[in-house]
Amino acid sequence: MRLAEFIRANTAPIIAEWENFAKTFVPAAGSMTPLALRNHIRQILGFIVEDIETTQTDSEQIRKSHGEKPRTFYPSAAETHASLRHAGGFNMDQMVSEYRALRASVLKLWGMDRDMNAVDVKDMIRFNEAVDQALTESIRDYSVKLEMSRNLFLGILSHDLRNPLSAISMSAQLAMKIGQLNERQTMLLSQIADSTSRAGDIVTNLLDLTRARLGSGLPLIKEPVDMGYISKMLVDEARAIHPNREFTLEITGGLEGIWDRARIGQVFSNLIGNAVQYGFTDAPVTIKVEGLESEVVVSVHNEGVPISPEHMVTIFSSLTRVEPHADDESGHGALSVNLGLGLYISKEIVTAHGGTISVTSSETDGTTFSAHFRR
Repeated sequence: MRLAEFIRANTAPIIAEWENFAKTFVPAAGSMTPLALRNHIRQILGFIVEDIETTQTDSEQIRKSHGEKPRTFYPSAAETHASLRHAGGFNMDQMVSEYRALRASVLKLWGMDRDMNAVDVKDMIRFNEAVDQALTESIRDYSVKLEMSRNLFLGILSHDLRNPLSAISMSAQLAMKIGQLNERQTMLLSQIADSTSRAGDIVTNLLDLTRARLGSGLPLIKEPVDMGYISKMLVDEARAIHPNREFTLEITGGLEGIWDRARIGQVFSNLIGNAVQYGFTDAPVTIKVEGLESEVVVSVHNEGVPISPEHMVTIFSSLTRVEPHADDESGHGALSVNLGLGLYISKEIVTAHGGTISVTSSETDGTTFSAHFRR
């Protein structure tokens, strides 16, 4: 019996085997009905049988192997299966293992006590191609659903945190202004206000991250801006926050342009904060703002443990983590984690302005982030 005929004749036991395997995935499968556990397996088997029996040229086989087979309808049974498995609480490994079990059980039953000939081998190749295509479609759809869930979670989390954070900050500031407070009470309220402000910055970055990853882009409100004024204001702010650190500001050329004032301030704040966090404490942080004919270049330099080449590649990616250098013997500390979010947002802001951002880092020259803003 040819493989397609075998699958058609044995659909019921194949589906039963699929259901029994799906039952093992607890707790997700614990509350699912038999119909939900079978979830489009009949349609997936139908697609596999049809694909095996469809005439295929060598060029069509190559295109299929590259994921370029023309779509006849959307969504496919495999994509619907992935959506329902995601909604039912299956993780991706569990969903993928369903296809692995399907492949193994069908080939084992069909090939049991069978002497393979050339036609059988061709059928088996076509079967594997069809299963791989269905698996690819399921993974693609599941990945999209997973990314949407993550972005929705980030959006809800960051949006709903704004109100309680604002209430905490206002209460702390108000408490410091009414009545007499001893030194310890003042210190504690000041710490609450500072911590709430930092949490607010994280919430802002999370909202920006969600907007960027959902494809809507960062909203810009452009107006005439003096980049020199912004740089002085942000450097003064950094000096007040970090009184034990040295900051050097160098300004040259004309610095007027049409940009988003608040977003530009975010870039300055992120880059300066990054330099403070990862630079040697006994070395200055140098900020240069240079006005050129068609652009303004902002660069922030610090001396510190150089960024490794592998981390340079992904440093502007969201949620990038840079692990500490275990072999650092400089006595100045080493790179820690959580580099990515602020730098990712900075890159998105610069890109939204039509500019570019880059980084250079070495043991001899230190680390310099450079943002180019087109006028």
